[in-house]
Parts: sequence; structure tokens; C-alpha cells
Amino acid sequence: VYPIFYFKGKFDAYQRTYVIESRDNNIRFLYYALTEKLNELRSRSTGSATKFLTLKILNQIHVSLPDYSTQHRIADILSSYDDLIGINNERIAILEQLVIKIYEEWCIKEKAETQTVTLGEIASLVRKKYDEARDNKLPLVDMSRMKSGSLSMTNYGSASELSTSRILFEINDILFGSIRPYLHKVALAAFSGVTNTSVFVIRVVEKRFQPVLVAILFRKETIQWATQYSTGTKMPVIKWDYFKTMPIVIPSGEYLERFTEIISPILEHITTLSCENRGLKTSRDLLIPKLVNAKIKV
Repeated sequence: VYPIFYFKGKFDAYQRTYVIESRDNNIRFLYYALTEKLNELRSRSTGSATKFLTLKILNQIHVSLPDYSTQHRIADILSSYDDLIGINNERIAILEQLVIKIYEEWCIKEKAETQTVTLGEIASLVRKKYDEARDNKLPLVDMSRMKSGSLSMTNYGSASELSTSRILFEINDILFGSIRPYLHKVALAAFSGVTNTSVFVIRVVEKRFQPVLVAILFRKETIQWATQYSTGTKMPVIKWDYFKTMPIVIPSGEYLERFTEIISPILEHITTLSCENRGLKTSRDLLIPKLVNAKIKV
């Protein structure tokens, strides 16, 4: 996928990450110019099982370079979209923490009546197969596009980018990354789409369990449990047959109804913000090649 990010200030970079700086101090324009070249980079990447980019490939990429003031104007226009996406993500993070806090106050500190059940008693794994003729227009959200530690769904691709192991998810399904679960890739589906079989598509058996299931699956303690019981060394995987046996604590009786009433609007707001971010990203991505290649005057 070759994700590309813009950073200002200090940050951590993995050893297989290229850190690029601009010689003329206009790094944000360069970020958008390289974003426009991602498809070309994918086509020129090397390797069989695992695709990768070499420094030689990067150095040979040509980018359009308008005058300095135009670069700044283009960066200002496009960054307004990214800044709003960032604000929405901050709002989503606050709402996520609110969901967790309320769940823990009610169920862990036992301020409500609770019962202990297994994950499989309130949720099931969905494996609806992808149909090329019917589903090829749906957006792709695989593990590489799921944001660690966030329920939001902003990044997506095209279903054609995968050729095998494609399955479908629907609005309000919960996506859970089963490979290397310590990456904490859990998303609340804001739209219907396509993923691959390394992602669990989890659906409640009854609608009333939806809010509490989201809270439980997103908790760090769930991630730790899934990590502990994963199998494999290089690429640890949690199996659904074992994951569904995980004991969970949920509100019971009228407390479950009340919990659902409180949390449902919060989750709906998270979904709304995720959809808004998807629209902003789509608009930005349509503008990038037109602005960077001077097809639109600024």
C-alpha cells in the first residue's frame, strides 16, 4: 500500500521507513506531490511475495514543481482538508475514550448489575464471500488501512487491489485485525465494504448488544487477551474458535438497555465523523493530481 504521512516535529520511524525532507523547506507540497505518485510507485516496486521500494526507485521519481508561491498555495488548499480530518479524528478519540470509561464504570467497577458470558454468545464471525460482478465498486478496508487504536475508518482503497481472500462487511459490523492483534486494529464499519480474511468481521447476534460489544472489543484488555492467546511467532494470529471463548462482562437486565441508550448516540456520532472524513479524503484525493499537475489554476 505504501502509506505516506506528513509529520511536523519529532516522531518515531520504523527501520523500513524512508524519512524524506525538503531541500527548500516546503515539505508539505512535496508530501502531496509524492501522494500523487503512489500508484506509479506501486507499479515500479520490486519483490515477489513482499513488494518494496528501493532508494533508487524513489530518486528516479519525477514530480511537477511550480514556482515557490504556487507550491505554498497548493499546500494550503490541500492541507485544509487534512486539518479538518485531523480535528475529526481528535473528536473521535475523545468519544472512544468516553465509551470505554462508561463501560468500565458500569461493568468493571460493578456500578451496574452484570453477567459474565463468552464473546461467542453475543457475537458471530461473518464470512460473506466477495462477488466480482456485484461487489467490485465497494471500498477496500484491509489491515494496512485500519488505523491502530482508533475505531474510525478514513483510509480505503479499491477492491481490485486484492485478488484473493476477499470478504464483505456491512455498516455497524466490527472489524478486528486477527494477525498481530497487538497492533490494536479495531474499526466500527461506517459503510459497507470489502476486507480480507486476516480481518475478523464480527456481528452481534442481537442489536441490543452492539454498543457493549464495540466497547469490549476496543478495550486494551481485549487486545492483550487476543495477543496472549495468539499462535505463531513471526506473524501471531488469534483464531476465532478460541477468541469466541473469551469471557466478557456485560450489563444485565435494564442496565443493558440503559447502556445501549447512552452509548448508541456516541457510536453513531463516531460513524458520522468517519463518513465525513471519507468524503473529505475523497475530495482531497481528487484535487491532488489536478493541483499538483497544474490542471487547475490557484
